[in-house]
Amino acid sequence: MRYLRIFKIKAEERWAVLVALLFSVVMNGLVVWTYADRFMPVSSDHWRLFIKHFQISGFDPITYAVITDWQTGYNVYRHPLLAFFVWPFYLLNQGLTALFGVNCVQFICAAILVFCTVYSFVFLYRILREIIGLDRFDSTLLSALLFSFGYVMVSLSVPDHFGPSMMVLICALYLSGKCIQKGRTLSIVQTVLLFFFTAGISLNNGIKIFLDALFVNGKRFFRPKYLLLAVILPALAIWGFARWEYKTFVWPKEMARKEIKAKKDKQQKAAAYKAFKDTVGIKDSAALEKAFKADQKKRMWAKYRADHKQPWNLHTGKPIAKGEFSRWTDISTPRWDSMVENLFGESLQIHEDQLLGDTLRSRSVIIRYNYWLNYIVEALLVGLFLWGIWVGRRERFLWMALAGFLFDMVLHVGLGFGLNEVYIMTAHWVFVMPIAIGYVLKATRTKWLRWALTGVTAFLFVWNVALYVQFLLW
Repeated sequence: MRYLRIFKIKAEERWAVLVALLFSVVMNGLVVWTYADRFMPVSSDHWRLFIKHFQISGFDPITYAVITDWQTGYNVYRHPLLAFFVWPFYLLNQGLTALFGVNCVQFICAAILVFCTVYSFVFLYRILREIIGLDRFDSTLLSALLFSFGYVMVSLSVPDHFGPSMMVLICALYLSGKCIQKGRTLSIVQTVLLFFFTAGISLNNGIKIFLDALFVNGKRFFRPKYLLLAVILPALAIWGFARWEYKTFVWPKEMARKEIKAKKDKQQKAAAYKAFKDTVGIKDSAALEKAFKADQKKRMWAKYRADHKQPWNLHTGKPIAKGEFSRWTDISTPRWDSMVENLFGESLQIHEDQLLGDTLRSRSVIIRYNYWLNYIVEALLVGLFLWGIWVGRRERFLWMALAGFLFDMVLHVGLGFGLNEVYIMTAHWVFVMPIAIGYVLKATRTKWLRWALTGVTAFLFVWNVALYVQFLLW
């Protein structure tokens, strides 16, 4: 129960939390309203229904499908425990559906995301207030700045894993920062619990817990008992669970799909052969077979060329190799343009053109802003971020936060994982920006900087909310 005390809202946090709560309710309510007419009626094939109709950028409605008809719908290697985390909500939805006669999954997901929004705000506020040592105004301003970012706004209102990921990552930073502040270490139990929830939602983010523990515990991180029980065994356990999950739930379905596909392909080939035979009128069976194979080869080549012109193929980038995990890399998508327009662009300010489009459907990988003001705002925020890193360069907490950020940069910019739509991963790292900027505000008391940040925050809220609402309602 003592671990649950961190969820108690303090007196000085209440008004800011209320505003964050109302904002989240409105944004999630708009998403529910947009899709309610299609998603609330009970269907015989919810998976196909959600995948076909839900479209907000590159986010997936898998959580809608899993809570409606429970299954291990997520990639089990990337999200090994996520399906099991949402299982209680599946049971809740079953009861609500039986009671009201409609699918209530949207309302359940919205409630989860509102909770994640509120506590992401709370934990970031406490980091700024208690660990960095800012006053209430600066802490509130920088917390608001985070939620003014375009893809924080979107991530916390779509049924994907990024909103919950952000909350647990900020919570882990807060708890680790308190340990540093009080000269304590992360215990084995604390490390395992944080890793369990973080890696269970998204496996690569579990690495950040080990980085946090390394900064908190220092040399004690490498003690055999801690290293074995808090790092090695949990990592092996969650990977072993992912392998078991794949063999138990995923592999049988894949084999069944392959069998169905093979049967369907055989039937289509037989029908194509019959149609070809009736068309060409060749009597010799050997000559007919040869002509049919040549015709099929020509058709397959035409389909191959057509497929490679489609966005879902054209925009994925060239991988380092085609292995099980190396196929997720990307060495062809331009790095600089991606950083300017997507990583620090779309993540913070939604582009007007091809508004919230999906790169695997129609959106271009690189889109330019129409106004120089957007680039000025981006440069200002990145400049303040870099300034904050310089000012706080001797702070162990900042370097702990930056370690997770650098891990993401190696993953996305270096290896190219998800680089073609890197902005959808914004919630995994962008909270480090207001943390770093916090050290700037702590070091300088100039009013113009706070006025500038207030203006930028207000601009981002107006810009991003206007475009997001436009996308949802028109």
